[in-house]
Order: sequence, then C-alpha cells, then structure tokens
Amino acid sequence: MLNLAENCSFGSLAENIENFDLNKFNCINEDLNEFFKQDAIKYSKSLLGKTYAFVLDTDKKTIVCMFTVSNDSLKADSLPNSRKKKVNKDIPYNKQRKSYPAVLIGRLGVCSKFSNNGVGTQLMDFIKAWFIDPLNKTGCRFIVVDSYNTDNAINYYLKNGFSFLFSSEGQEKEYIGKCETEALKTRMMYFDLLSLSV
Repeated sequence: MLNLAENCSFGSLAENIENFDLNKFNCINEDLNEFFKQDAIKYSKSLLGKTYAFVLDTDKKTIVCMFTVSNDSLKADSLPNSRKKKVNKDIPYNKQRKSYPAVLIGRLGVCSKFSNNGVGTQLMDFIKAWFIDPLNKTGCRFIVVDSYNTDNAINYYLKNGFSFLFSSEGQEKEYIGKCETEALKTRMMYFDLLSLSV
C-alpha cells in the first residue's frame, strides 16, 4: 500500500507544472484526464479553482493523484425539509438566509496504476484535515461535490462519509430543472466537517 504522507510530496499543479509529466497521468475517466491535462492551469489562472497534486518522492514527475478545489456554499434553504433540518441542526447563529461556507471538490482523480491501493481514501482524509486545520485561512463548514452518477464514484464518496443533498434523483432533477426522463450525470453530495472536530 502506498502511503501518501510517507512516499509523496504535495504541491500546487500550477506552481510545479514544469516538473510533472501530465501525459503519464491516467485515471481511466477521460473527462478528468482532459481537465487535468488541458484545463486545470487555465482554471487556476482564471481564479476559478486550484489544482493540487501528490507526486512520488522517488520520481517527482509521476503524479499519484490530483484534486481541484474552489469556494462554494451550501444553500440549505433550497433543500427538502428533512435535509434542511439535518444541515441546519448544529449551526449556531442561524442566519435568515441559510447559506453556509463550503469548499467544492471540482475534480478528483487517482492515477490508475495507484488505484485500489487506499490512495483515494487517504486523499479524501487529507482534504478533510486540510480544511479543519487551525491554520486554514477561511471558515469552511462543508465539503460539497457533484459526483459522477456512477456506482464507483457514488460508492467512493459514500464510503468516505458523504451524504446525498437530495434523497432521490427525482428531487434533485426537480431542484436543477431537469425533465424526469433525463438522466442525471452527477449527484450532489456533501460532508459536514464539524463531524471531525467534535
């Protein structure tokens, strides 16, 4: 099992791009591969999201995993009542408009030659710890993600403690204005960081 903390270095993709061989990174998902190889740096320069990578200490050109994060919010008022109550439950000083600080995981990928090795779970544990660290410069209560609506992706987030924002695909389609017969390509999910600091 590859241990990210012991065997890898962490850094910004934009700051270290000349050191990496992006062509060797393949996470089996063509959409993710294309984003990391062609769009991640543009996103960073446009201040839309920052991409970070773990690279092997023994080969600094080999990227083990990457993720992109940006600021977001969880808008509790637009959720179904049961989910709204759950999200609002432990929020002190409830605001009239209930929109709470969140970080969005825009993209997340593990290179296929390191998959099924616990790397994905280690990566998610790192992201969670990163945003509850006392040195974090901003408030962030939730992590949100639009997970690909595939069994592998959904199960990954469920295994890592995420919940669906909408209990059914029908509710989510109604929220985003999709026709009932249209397929959802993604599912909105969230993780409450307060659960780690209690």
